[in-house]
Amino acid sequence: MLMVSIVYATGVLLADQLPVSCPVFPVLLPATLLAGAALMLTRLRSRLIWLLLFLSGAANLICNRAILSPHDLRRLAGAEPRIAQIRGSLRETPYYRAHERGEEQTWRTLAEISVSAVKFSDDAWQSALGRVLVSTPGLLPEDYYGGRDVEIDGVLRLPRLAAAEGVFDYRAYLERQGIYYQLLAASSNAWTLLPPPTGNKVWRRPMADRFGDWAKAVLARGLPAEDRPLQLLWTMALGWKTALSGEVAEPFMRSGTMHVFAISGLHIALIAGLLVTWLRVFRLPRWLCGWIVIPLVWAYTGVTGWQASAVRSTIMATVILFGWSLRRPSDLINSLAVAAWLILLWDPQQLFQASFQLSFSVVLSLAVLTPVLDRFRQRRLAPNPLQPEKLRPRWHKWIGPPLEYLTASVTVSLAAWLGSLPLIAWYFHLITPVSLPANLVVVPLSSAALACNLASLATNSWLSGATELFNHSAWFFMVLMIRASEWAAQFPGGVWQTQTPSPGACALYYAFLVASWSGQFAHEKNRRRILPPLLFLSAAVFFHWLAERSWDRLTVLGLNGGEALYFEPAFAGPDLLVDCGDGGSAEFVVKPFLRGRGVNRLDQLLLTHGDVHNVGGLPLIRQHFAPRHYYLSNVPFRSTVYRGYQRALQTGPDQGRLRTVTGGDHIGPWKVLHPQAKDRLPHASDNAIVLRANLGGCRVLLLSDLGKPGQNLLMSRHAGLKSDVVISGLPGHTEPLAEALLDVIRPKLIVITDSDYPASQRAPARLRERLQQRDAVCLYTRETGAITLTVHPDHWEVQCMNGQRLSFAMVPDQTSP
Repeated sequence: MLMVSIVYATGVLLADQLPVSCPVFPVLLPATLLAGAALMLTRLRSRLIWLLLFLSGAANLICNRAILSPHDLRRLAGAEPRIAQIRGSLRETPYYRAHERGEEQTWRTLAEISVSAVKFSDDAWQSALGRVLVSTPGLLPEDYYGGRDVEIDGVLRLPRLAAAEGVFDYRAYLERQGIYYQLLAASSNAWTLLPPPTGNKVWRRPMADRFGDWAKAVLARGLPAEDRPLQLLWTMALGWKTALSGEVAEPFMRSGTMHVFAISGLHIALIAGLLVTWLRVFRLPRWLCGWIVIPLVWAYTGVTGWQASAVRSTIMATVILFGWSLRRPSDLINSLAVAAWLILLWDPQQLFQASFQLSFSVVLSLAVLTPVLDRFRQRRLAPNPLQPEKLRPRWHKWIGPPLEYLTASVTVSLAAWLGSLPLIAWYFHLITPVSLPANLVVVPLSSAALACNLASLATNSWLSGATELFNHSAWFFMVLMIRASEWAAQFPGGVWQTQTPSPGACALYYAFLVASWSGQFAHEKNRRRILPPLLFLSAAVFFHWLAERSWDRLTVLGLNGGEALYFEPAFAGPDLLVDCGDGGSAEFVVKPFLRGRGVNRLDQLLLTHGDVHNVGGLPLIRQHFAPRHYYLSNVPFRSTVYRGYQRALQTGPDQGRLRTVTGGDHIGPWKVLHPQAKDRLPHASDNAIVLRANLGGCRVLLLSDLGKPGQNLLMSRHAGLKSDVVISGLPGHTEPLAEALLDVIRPKLIVITDSDYPASQRAPARLRERLQQRDAVCLYTRETGAITLTVHPDHWEVQCMNGQRLSFAMVPDQTSP
């Protein structure tokens, strides 16, 4: 079954490269003809079956995402945001997310709706088909639960694109689940419950909700308060989604122990193992154990909300338990392939989800690597066979069992870490060697906590004292898990940020891993067949990496009322971050972007002026990236926030890293043009630092939020301002980029760092009309997302997060400063 699942998945992968509008018929017709030919032509059946599997995978994905119905919401809503009302049913009970900013905590409700009708503005209701994610500030009443029919008012729009490279792409994540639109409701008042379709129908909360409420009450019994460890116990045992906010989840993610909170293979294996062990104590035959345990495991998956990771693990456990109950030979790789193929038949989009890839890569690596590591371990631990038992030291007998358990655990943890290493780097931009010792502690603790939770639920109705004892034990184990994960996340050198690896690098890693650990290199014939393509792929990956390191790269981030610019010089020179946005933007955009670029520590940070929208995120950047050098302007600013940061840098541990700059100073390839130390313009934005650099022949001018008085002063001092790229924010009191300044610069590309919120930071129509008259390409970060400028030897190109790409030839005389 391994080749069956691989061929089928290959068809799914290649079909994903086709546009969504690809017609279904050209794929379904050959697949149908092949199916008939394979049934009729016996001699060709063994060959046609592989092509049939490939086309079946492709057809499944194409049908899954194709627009087949005339009432499909994608036909009706379009790409632009629209005021709309939707009717439909709740696919599941709404869940809540908490957002903490300082001491303030706000709540947001998320709900998935199966839409049956839609109404735009003053139009009539029309039938619709699709799924929509509804986001609402605050909490909804308890009357809203899965299955109920609702009507909601709001703004229907496509989910937002990722703000920058490395930031979570919410639109792609939802599209993989078949959700193409998001409805933003103003408050719970925008929701209306609809009556049942028939008068005699009575709404009833879903069983998963009723079980969840009962189980949460049982697991909290005897505990003094609903605190963080209890909430995490609810998450681990019941799949409760509210507890894992970003701040709570980060230590577990950075220590590589986040997987214990997903109802996945660890949970299902533990539950199935406990049930089988308990039934075998009563000497029940295998076939009967299988018939009892498999429905119970599926029941647990159902009452915890049919989470995708739980369904995958339950399918895998079902395949293994079914074979065990029939006394069939066990083959973990074959069972894994069966489970993967069944899941992809059910939903081919699962192939592109991180949890699917991590689940199967980890289990496959356990199947392939653990036997090899275990043989190595046993050879090192095996006693001398020529030494009689009586002559062995007594301490050998004492230390033998603990050492056996410890080394076996290390073997399993190492195999899982090696199998998931590229995927963790791809999705989370992390390399976590600390996860090896962390999982040795956290996984046994999580198993003990989960076992206590299950025992608590089992004894609640007939042994209340034991229930409370189990709850306190589980709470204690969870506290230890939290402490261990936080310690591991802060261990020096235990967690590294890394740049997203290329697909070729990931393929090369897994090819070498499988070939070396499966013993393919042990035979000369296999080495001759395998080594040439691996060496060719290695060379391709190396030269691609080397080429990327030899290019200057500048990324422009438009933030809420501010901006940040990140410069990466060629050949890993000192990088530079210019401004960092406010606190929220630094947390949700700048920090994940820098981590996605593999930044563990910044070399240089420059703050252009005192606007809190540009510098408010400094404490967070200091905490997570500890810049080696800080650059501030020689000109004082009245902003109390900026002055507080300035005092902290002058007197704190970063005192020796602070430097003030003025016109004429250099920061790497960047020259400071404005302001001079004596300048005292009335508006802070007119005193903003202006930078200019020649990046391999492409001249770039960074104006920050420079207003018209500052622009006039800049022109009076510098005659040679001609640049290929000019980047400007929106000053609060005047328009950016006055006509006189543009006449001097004569840019090919103009970048305006505007944003949706606040409304005052949207580029006004008058400015857009004026810039449109210029002989230059104008980009607005509100529309494009982050903009990346990459300088090549013979050209420079621009790539936007919305997919727009531009390329400009390098003019020979541009090498002059």
